Amino acid sequence: MRIENYSMGVGDRFGHQGLAQLSAFARAQEAGVDVTPVWNKSNREHQIIGTAPGDVRVEADAAVSAGKREGSYYVDADHINIDNVDGFIDASDFFTLDVADFTGKPASQSDIDAFVEKNCRFTDTFSIDGIDGELCVSKEQIAEIASKYLYAVQKAGEIYRKVESVKGAGNFVTEVSMDETDLPQTPLDMLFILAAISDEGIPAQTIAPKFSGRFNKGVDYVGDLEKFEKEFNGDLAVIRFAVKEFSLPENLKLSVHSGSDKFSIYEPIRKAIKKFDAGLHLKTAGTTWLEELIGLAESGGSGLEIAKEVYSRSLDKFDALCAPYATVIDIDKDSLPSADEVNGWSGDVYASTLRHDQSCDIYNPNFRQLLHVGYKVAADMGDEYLNALKDNADVVGRNVTENILERHLLKVFGG
Repeated sequence: MRIENYSMGVGDRFGHQGLAQLSAFARAQEAGVDVTPVWNKSNREHQIIGTAPGDVRVEADAAVSAGKREGSYYVDADHINIDNVDGFIDASDFFTLDVADFTGKPASQSDIDAFVEKNCRFTDTFSIDGIDGELCVSKEQIAEIASKYLYAVQKAGEIYRKVESVKGAGNFVTEVSMDETDLPQTPLDMLFILAAISDEGIPAQTIAPKFSGRFNKGVDYVGDLEKFEKEFNGDLAVIRFAVKEFSLPENLKLSVHSGSDKFSIYEPIRKAIKKFDAGLHLKTAGTTWLEELIGLAESGGSGLEIAKEVYSRSLDKFDALCAPYATVIDIDKDSLPSADEVNGWSGDVYASTLRHDQSCDIYNPNFRQLLHVGYKVAADMGDEYLNALKDNADVVGRNVTENILERHLLKVFGG
């Protein structure tokens, strides 16, 4: 199983927007932008909402059937580990092996020493096409990198082999993820991480590093754009080099996690993948849930009332909702409107405050981030929320489709 050059992960927390999401990919294809959809949902989201991995497969298959899609699509066991992978194996054909918790934890000294000796050829001067100047690393540098990442890659190998033992080699796509950590990886780190992945026998087709800067949920990138662009281009150069050097899959590509709405880096990413003729996987999740709220607000009536209720309850449960996402949100609580203020809003004001349109004077990223993590509130509302989605399916679906198409697919992969 070989994933296509361009792919995008789309989360759908409540499982009602599969066809609307797929419509965005179909319309992009009509515009000459061919991107493969990947439905992703993490174990944490399943636990909060009360769904199971098989539900994602059912939704994806139903959407593809109804939308008459002829191309490939995938179901991603998103951010799984050795403890929860079993529940995802049957339903998934894409596995994101999350080993961020093991970065910074050293492997055994004998394993580190062996890794250094195996890669000591890089202590001589070498060059990588796409990176300026000659490179040379010491054994001490290799050992330092190995002490940060070798154990994590070994853990990825453990998860991979567990999946392979059930599904068989070549029957699924493997991604290695190290993004949910405070430790950004440099292109040089990436080189030796890929060497370790090869040693573990993991046929990784995508890799998700931690980039410099803040990738907060549902809002724009915060960081040094020039530094990001140099880092991203360096990673692409290293991947191209490593594929040959370490006999990795030739279609290995970068995966950008929390990629939704990182509008300021989309142009540097688009330029880089064109320059290197490289693939890309862009992973999004909560964007669709926010478009549901926007659609409900625009629908008015009971839909708007539910959207307001979600905000009011989210504000009441601020600490509990934000705690699991503390490393990927930055909310200025003083900039949040009160529940009473929101209760007086029209549907257009609610939608415009939430929709990620930075040219809009009333757009509020703090409001957006709180609602991004507030999906547990809607889950607790049960049928009241789900029935509202059904009753307002046209308006909600239009927002879901246009967001994925206009703000993501065309901006990142078009041109």
